[in-house]
Amino acid sequence: MSLLSVSGLTTEFRTDAGWRAAVRDVDLEVGANETLAIVGESGSGKSVTALSILRLLPEAGARIAGGSCLFEGRDLAHLDETAMQAIRGARIGMVFQEPMTALNPTMTIGNQIGEVLVRHRGMPRAEARAETLRLLERVRLPSPARRIDDYPHQFSGGMRQRVVIAMAIACRPALLLADEPTTALDVTIQAQILRLLKELQRENGMGMIFITHNLGVVAQIADRVAVMYAGRIVESAPVDEIFARPLHPYTRGLLQAMPRHDRMQDLEPIPGAVPSIRETIVGCAFAPRCPLRIARCVEAPPLDAVGENHAVRCWVAAEKVPA
Repeated sequence: MSLLSVSGLTTEFRTDAGWRAAVRDVDLEVGANETLAIVGESGSGKSVTALSILRLLPEAGARIAGGSCLFEGRDLAHLDETAMQAIRGARIGMVFQEPMTALNPTMTIGNQIGEVLVRHRGMPRAEARAETLRLLERVRLPSPARRIDDYPHQFSGGMRQRVVIAMAIACRPALLLADEPTTALDVTIQAQILRLLKELQRENGMGMIFITHNLGVVAQIADRVAVMYAGRIVESAPVDEIFARPLHPYTRGLLQAMPRHDRMQDLEPIPGAVPSIRETIVGCAFAPRCPLRIARCVEAPPLDAVGENHAVRCWVAAEKVPA
């Protein structure tokens, strides 16, 4: 049974040309103790999808124009703000991409984590401080008893990310959204953060949506992968299947552009760039960059099932795979 089921999610932003979609008709599912990785270049709509699920986009310039986000029997897309405030941080935690901007620079880290415990779990301040210390120990922050009253600027990037993770899991959420949590970290700290997230997931049975552009990270942490381009899911499959049998030309391009220790040839960048939200997309959004494009690519391809738990949005790939 799915913990979160997203169906037909469409999110639009107000531009000088009117409302334009950044996320278009997205379907996603994630279960308890499962990790779904959403992969794609910057501008593909990954972070907007996560922010749409938690309803954290600015109301004046963004709107959910269609679809549903069913979580624990309720549609998050249509809840009022009071109900959403009870869910954010309590039932759904989020680890943001840049920990320095996610933390309040005027508050100690202990007070910031404690505030979550007081607000959502009703703990007295003294009990919340003791639980905060336990959480900091759990995420392996060095010398937590000595650092609990320090401010965010006194920590390194990796240590700040541990603080953000401690805050996100403080209420033992059922679902964790992790938006590129390792992007700004060196490879050693990155590996530590990935191991920590997997440990916390096993302990608490959380579902997790892990957003990244790094397919090397995906191989380490994901159970299933959704490849996103220009606001749409273009391929989805179990993680082993994505690496063994990538079907969409965009997925193949991402893999060919990934550095690997077992091959010495030059990397192959994908030519061109992700289309701007202001551009009008006709047919397949990837066609202008695609080496396999055919005449039919002027039509928008559907997301077709091409095997058990494997789907692809491509006329060429879908035709080559037996039903």
